[in-house]
Amino acid sequence: MLKIFKISPIAKPRMTRADKWKRRPSVLAYRAFADAMRQQCGDWELPDAFHVRFIIPMPASWSKKKKLQKVSTPMQQRPDADNLAKALMDALLKEDSTVWKLEIEKIWGEEGMIIIDDLQD
Repeated sequence: MLKIFKISPIAKPRMTRADKWKRRPSVLAYRAFADAMRQQCGDWELPDAFHVRFIIPMPASWSKKKKLQKVSTPMQQRPDADNLAKALMDALLKEDSTVWKLEIEKIWGEEGMIIIDDLQD
């Protein structure tokens, strides 16, 4: 089953104990992302085997020509694909050790989006 989330992907930041009371921007952005993901999910649960496509929004500073060239092409910059997946799994799963298969893509797009497809169907 295909599930689409209209939200810009955020990478999981490296957190410390102090982040419970400190207000670092990267941690606040991650927490807002996690809350928005949980809200959009409702009763839907992340499967144990899935393919995820992270669509990263292109910077507004890019020209129209560059945007047309880059749309739907691989995004080979930071954030790393594994950190994006970690943020997704930590936001939606209490225990992510149940995930046994994960396929990750990150591509450029007009607007941020996360597309998840269950591999067990």
